Amino acid sequence: MAAKLQSSDSDELAENHEINVTPFIDVILVLLIIFMVAAPLSTVDVAVDLPASNAAVQPRPDKPVYLTVKGDLGLALGNDDVPRQTLGPTLDRATEGKKDTRIFLRADKAVAYGELMEVMNLLRAAGYLKIALVGLEMAGQPATPAAGAAASSPAAAPATPAPGTPAP
Repeated sequence: MAAKLQSSDSDELAENHEINVTPFIDVILVLLIIFMVAAPLSTVDVAVDLPASNAAVQPRPDKPVYLTVKGDLGLALGNDDVPRQTLGPTLDRATEGKKDTRIFLRADKAVAYGELMEVMNLLRAAGYLKIALVGLEMAGQPATPAAGAAASSPAAAPATPAPGTPAP
């Protein structure tokens, strides 16, 4: 409670019935700073040149698990590099042993199809069957095979990032 200081003959202070919002604003500003610092830490920062896709964007889960195949064929789970031999146990730790967790698989454009299939086979051998391929969404392109061939040129359309597209 707050009190007003007035000159009066009595020793009791009169109660002030106004709300003091300064502590409330201080707490809100501290929370804002915490979220501004924590938000960039929750993103994946592995640089990869993603191919584009014109599939519909799927909703993203609360805590997505990203597995990245880099241009040098190295693997990264989130931001951490993972050797191929320990991919299964590392995924088990990341998903808390839940084999039905969807794994978002990202690959650089330079990665050959055979190498990507090898990583998908490693995921299948580890027991993870729900795999979503992540790509860039092509703005304004129809979903036709002919447009896919024309869209491979750099000047075809600007690409915007998409959180994930499901594997067929």
